[in-house]
Amino acid sequence: FPETGEERYPGFLGVPIIQHRKVLGVLTAQTRASKSFDEDSVSFLVTIGAQLAGAISHAEASGDINGYLGKKTHKAHPLEGVSGAPGVAIGTAMVVYPLADLEAVPDRHTGDPAVEEASLQQAVDAVRKDIRKLLTRLEQLALPAEDRALFNAYLMMLDSGGMVDRIKEKIRAGNWAPGALRESVAEHVQLFQEMDDPYLSERASDIHDLGVRILSYLQQSGAGKRIEYPGRTILVGEDISATLLAEVPPKYLAGVVSVRGSINSHVAILARALGVPAVMGVGDLPVARVDGRDLIIDGYLGRVYVEPPAPIQAEYQRLYEEERELSAGLRELRDLPAQTTDGVRVPLYVNSGLLADIQPSLESGAEGIGLYRSEFPFMVRDRFPGEEEQARVYRQVLNSFPDGPVVMRTLDVGGDKALHYFPIIEDNPFLGWRGIRLTLDHPEIFLVQLRALLRASEGLRNLHVLLPMISTVAEVDDSLRLIRQAYQELLDEGLQISYPPVGVMVEVPSAVYLADVLSQRVDFFSIGTNDLTQYLLAVDRNNARVAHLYDSLHPAVLRALKQVVDTAHNHKKNVSVCGEMAGDPAAVLLLLGMGIDSLSMNASSLPKVKWVIRNFSGAQARALLGEVMQYEDFRQIRARLNQALEQAGLGGLIRPGK
Repeated sequence: FPETGEERYPGFLGVPIIQHRKVLGVLTAQTRASKSFDEDSVSFLVTIGAQLAGAISHAEASGDINGYLGKKTHKAHPLEGVSGAPGVAIGTAMVVYPLADLEAVPDRHTGDPAVEEASLQQAVDAVRKDIRKLLTRLEQLALPAEDRALFNAYLMMLDSGGMVDRIKEKIRAGNWAPGALRESVAEHVQLFQEMDDPYLSERASDIHDLGVRILSYLQQSGAGKRIEYPGRTILVGEDISATLLAEVPPKYLAGVVSVRGSINSHVAILARALGVPAVMGVGDLPVARVDGRDLIIDGYLGRVYVEPPAPIQAEYQRLYEEERELSAGLRELRDLPAQTTDGVRVPLYVNSGLLADIQPSLESGAEGIGLYRSEFPFMVRDRFPGEEEQARVYRQVLNSFPDGPVVMRTLDVGGDKALHYFPIIEDNPFLGWRGIRLTLDHPEIFLVQLRALLRASEGLRNLHVLLPMISTVAEVDDSLRLIRQAYQELLDEGLQISYPPVGVMVEVPSAVYLADVLSQRVDFFSIGTNDLTQYLLAVDRNNARVAHLYDSLHPAVLRALKQVVDTAHNHKKNVSVCGEMAGDPAAVLLLLGMGIDSLSMNASSLPKVKWVIRNFSGAQARALLGEVMQYEDFRQIRARLNQALEQAGLGGLIRPGK
């Protein structure tokens, strides 16, 4: 280009600025010298280009918003996050922020520990009162106990005295109440943050939120202030806690947007239970500049529009109205069977989560509990719970579905889900001492739980025992020996109990290839597709850099699933699928084609899955499975399944609108 006058610069170096495979620009340097750039110069510019990519991406997002604030434009550049809860929301942003800065509290010596303890107790009592009000509000919404469990856990921590007593110990050691609170909360937060299990690590922010609430009363700030919520509030924040969400009156709450968090955040779980769209992990959102602005959030694609132009608003308003009509139609399926058009019946169960006082909602039409995670009674105590304590909890769970199966997974802690009173430090906890490996190494713990499970089943016949993290045949043999021992002990004690069906979780690749010999020992299989996908693909789905590679529709995952199903059926053993894949409308088509015997999922996904099953025949599902098993890329597979849903008139399950 002669007009640039660059002929006098024969040396040229160009480095692309790339963010998430998208070229944002090119960083160039030119020299008068007629020679190649040396390696150090090239490396330096490549480094600068890589660092600029993130800054430019963030600046573009911020710049768009700043432009919207000054005047309306015809552009509509959505901010990208991840789906926390599906749906479309149109409303006004309300930015929320922590009530107090817990980390900024200094240590300060107190000369009167009694006064500090009294102040602490006052603050704790005030927070307890607030949480009970929040629970009352959630109960009025008829939400099941599982979705209120966090707040019950808060009360347990405050009532049991464990956390409060620890703060008082630090006060007696000489620290003032706010400093002692900060120390104690930091200890609990660190404990949860070190857990690699996504659900449990997210609980760190919940513990922190509880500490902040106590601090706000200690500082005598934040109490008694009345908040005015917009008519359709979209809650926005750096890291929204479940309590901040619960404080918004349901009639005002339209959606949730959080800079941090994932699909496993408790706020995302609660949003799904409330039927409120949520987008998590919107890292480029300049929170301070969106308060009071019009927002549209697309919970299907994980997108947020800030003050979009009229055409975008009109289109999403149309989609929103269609979505309301669709939801109303799905509710009518509650009492209808999950049965294909050619008569294949597929029982649908719910996953209950890490909860102690579960009362699953029957409103979803669930026929039983496909996975109850028994860790929660262990997590909320300062010691291993005794047999009677566990039995009371398990009895409550079993009674919730007396006429349907209740699959109780045995203790799955260790490594990535450590108990604070039984700490385990490992370099790679996902491949470490966890699940059945830990409980077999500690039969004194395992036997107590097995006895509690069997004791809780007296007079009922719905208990199924599920063994987690099975990777060897010996683990199954040793577990069965202990189950038989616990059973015989209780019979000798005079209890009238039945020996339960025993199954194994297929979540480790070795279990896929051992399915034949395992089928000769157990009564059923439950495939944990989340972990199995993660292990097969060597992808941490919570790592943003590689999360796009995580998909249960990967050909390798589908082949593993089919191998397990075929092998189990050859031995006349049932196979269930639990986890996200069971609640994915597209994946359900393939699971139907494989002949999966039952599905277990989040209660909010159940009506959608039932709709899919009732609109396809087993023959159609098998044909689709045969077709996509020839594909080599999970994106091709997902596109083909989405096409099938669209053709069947079920497109509203995978995108906004009907």
